[in-house]
Formats: sequence, structure tokens, C-alpha cells
Amino acid sequence: MPHRYFTTEIADGTALLRGADAHHLARVMRAKQGDTVILCDGNAVEYTATITGFGDETVEFAVEPGYPSAAEPDVEVTLLAGYPKQDKLEQIIRHGVELGCSHFVPFFSRYCVAAPKKEEQKNERYNRIAFEAAKQCGRGILPDVALPLPNFGAVCRSLEGYDLVLFCYECGGAPLRELMASLPRPEGRKPKVAIITGAEGGFAAEEAAAAAKAGAKTVGLGPRILRCETAPLAVLSAVMTLTGNLE
Repeated sequence: MPHRYFTTEIADGTALLRGADAHHLARVMRAKQGDTVILCDGNAVEYTATITGFGDETVEFAVEPGYPSAAEPDVEVTLLAGYPKQDKLEQIIRHGVELGCSHFVPFFSRYCVAAPKKEEQKNERYNRIAFEAAKQCGRGILPDVALPLPNFGAVCRSLEGYDLVLFCYECGGAPLRELMASLPRPEGRKPKVAIITGAEGGFAAEEAAAAAKAGAKTVGLGPRILRCETAPLAVLSAVMTLTGNLE
């Protein structure tokens, strides 16, 4: 299978790859003129590209007409995850990208154990993790990780524009299958789904009430208590299954 790289410099049948990826292709993979790779423009369009030359820190290509990426789901999912301890957020991002998530929004809430610390620096790392995961699993877009929201009120204020918001609550709620059956299918765009999961301490009752007031649908995840790094991936997998995106 050809190697895959992301670049926005694609136009008029040619393309250019710069930076670390160009170095990797030219120096590590020891690519030669005439070798073929897959280039992605980050907007779910892929190109079969043939190497035509090398610069000091660039690789040049001739590209064939683009085609839609087969790896992108037909639903756009945003995962809002309560900020967990240690490296659990990295796990959520890495595996969430593999499962088809498009956007990640960490947040702090009443029962979060973790506290804000060097968030801009960590955000750069989180986006690098998303970038590498997207390349590894063949995504056609670059999923993004936002800076964390400071409290649950900010989460509720961010929920406009989604076709369905799933608030995953340890005290139970409606069956996920039932809620997904009501997902609208807007004409001309993908339906937008938001998944909200908590940190280690779960959610306060007033946070659950605020989510419902903001339009979120409270969903139960069965009789077992899921860890904070398990719940978002379990729900994301279920959403992808119920929309036909794991077939």
C-alpha cells in the first residue's frame, strides 16, 4: 500500500510536500523519482501522486485527478470529553481518530480530578497525536483538538449547531439505539453529532440538568460503569455502527 501524506499545496496537476513529512519520505523512506504515494488535502479528497523531484526540504509530485476519501464517515462527530488524569486523553484522541471522530473538545467540570496546567503546550501535543493517528489509519481529514473549555457551562453554550447531542450519564437515560434512530439527515451536508462524556468523577446532578436544558439527550450506557477513557470510545463505536460506518 502506498504511503500517505497530508498537504494543502495541490493545484494544476502538481503538488508539494514540505517539512518533516518531506524529510521522512526523502531521507527515511529513501523514495526515488517515479515512486507513488497517496496525498490527502485534509478535506477528504485524495490524490495518487508520482514523485517528480526533490528540493532541500521538499518533495515534488505530479498528481492524478482527486477522488473522495473512502475512509471518512457520513456523519461528523465531535467528542466533548471530561478532562481525565495522566495520559488518558491521549488514548481517547488516538483511538477516537481511528474510529472516525472529527473534533475533540476536552473540558473541565465539577468533578474533574485533573486541573488546568500548560494547556497550550499540551494542545500542540494532542494535535500531533491526532495528525499521526490520521495518517496511520488512512483518514481523509485532519481531526482537530480544541483547547479545553473551562467549565460545564461553557460546554452547554457550545452545543448549538448539532443535529443530535448525546449526554452520557452514569445515572442512565434513553437507549442509544433509540436516539440514533431519530438522527436527522440534512440535505447537502453530513449530520453533526456531539458526544459528551465525563471525567473520572462523572457529572454532578446540576450539570446533567444543564445539559438537558441546552438540548442534549441523556443517554444510558447499560448496567456497567465504564471508565472515563472507555465510555467515549464505546459510544463513538456505537454511533459509527448505528450509522453504518463500521460496515
